[in-house]
Order: sequence, then structure tokens, then C-alpha cells
Amino acid sequence: MWQRIQTVFLAVIIIALLIALVQPVWHFEGDSKSILLTPFYFSDGLAAVYMPYSITAIIMIAIITIAFTSLRKYKDRVLQMKLGALNSLLLIGAIGSSVYFSMELMKTYEGGAFGLGLYLPAGAVFFNMLANFFIRRDERLVRDSDRLR
Repeated sequence: MWQRIQTVFLAVIIIALLIALVQPVWHFEGDSKSILLTPFYFSDGLAAVYMPYSITAIIMIAIITIAFTSLRKYKDRVLQMKLGALNSLLLIGAIGSSVYFSMELMKTYEGGAFGLGLYLPAGAVFFNMLANFFIRRDERLVRDSDRLR
């Protein structure tokens, strides 16, 4: 299982998203107040608001679960390809929701900076593409060897 490079890429996706869950997506340091957006909540220093901001965390947890399932199904490459395609869609959804919430808060508070919680899912997209490429390559190799017999 670990001798296949796509397994390493899937593990990197899981690790990157686990770290992204606890990192800020957007933050703003203003005059004596700190405003923070994480995948789980938005905090303006006084109170934390969970919905709709926790949708990003829910999507990220679904991506982690699918990547872990794909990692465990290394003998069924067709299922791995389908799970990889689903993960690609969910990754775009997670990044899209993070960007949407961050941009809305940037308009409201007139500034702020993106955090690591926004950049790690973008890296996970890259590693998901690599994992999908190597899974397809293995499947082609197996099909070609079956055809030669």
C-alpha cells in the first residue's frame, strides 16, 4: 500500500486538511480588536458565530473521510478514481466557501489578510490531482498487462 506514490499523496491531503481545520482562513487586526474566521466559526472578539461558517469545516471533514476511504481501497482502482473525482469537487466547494466568506468579511471590515486555512486546501487540490493521475496510470498499466496475455 505505501509503496504506491498515490498513497503518499492521499496521506498529504489528509494531513493538510487536518491542519487547515485549526488554522485561520481570514483574520483582521484592528484598533484593539481581533477578528478571526476559521473553518468552524467566525469570532469578532465578543461572540462566536458557527453557522453558516461551519459549512467549510463540514466539507473539509467529508474530504478527509473520502481521502481516507480512498487510501484504504488501494486494491479497487476504479473506486479510487471515482472517489478522487468526488474529492476534487468537494475541494473546490471548500475553497469556494472559504473565499466567499473571507471576501464578504473583507468588504464588511475593509481589510484583513488570508490565513493558512485558505492556502492548505489549495495545496490539497494539487496533491489530489497528482493522486488521481497516478491511480489512472496504475489502472492503465494493469489493463495493458491483461491485454497482452
